[in-house]
Amino acid sequence: MTNLFISTVRYEKMMENGVQKTVNEQYLLDAVSFTEAEARTIEELTPFISGEFTIPQIVKPRISELFLNEDGDRYYKVKVAFIMLDEKSGAEKKKTSNSLVRANDFKSAYLNFEAGMKGTIADYEILSISEIPILDYFPFEDGQQNDV
Repeated sequence: MTNLFISTVRYEKMMENGVQKTVNEQYLLDAVSFTEAEARTIEELTPFISGEFTIPQIVKPRISELFLNEDGDRYYKVKVAFIMLDEKSGAEKKKTSNSLVRANDFKSAYLNFEAGMKGTIADYEILSISEIPILDYFPFEDGQQNDV
């Protein structure tokens, strides 16, 4: 997996009631650097946003796994504790990790995560599952130029 970034895009959007409103939307994408993430955000969204938009923030989230259900339209962060045994002391240690799951609802997010973890030899427990406001994911595709 390449580096994941979340770009926040701010623009004026025409609401269903006809009122113009400034909105902030978040998009997840694969990119090599912050500069490439900004360039790809502009490239991906220009055809869909009329008028000007800005990218006030790009962050690199702490996501270790990505589980994408093709039918899903929402994104869920799954916080997991991997349970390991400290060989010296014999005590149990927990190391937390975050995964991102695309699913239609909370239950599907749980099931998609479990399906993705099938065959994992590590013991783990799910600490939390929460929906996060990502609208879409733009993966890095073979053949894309990396001019940045």
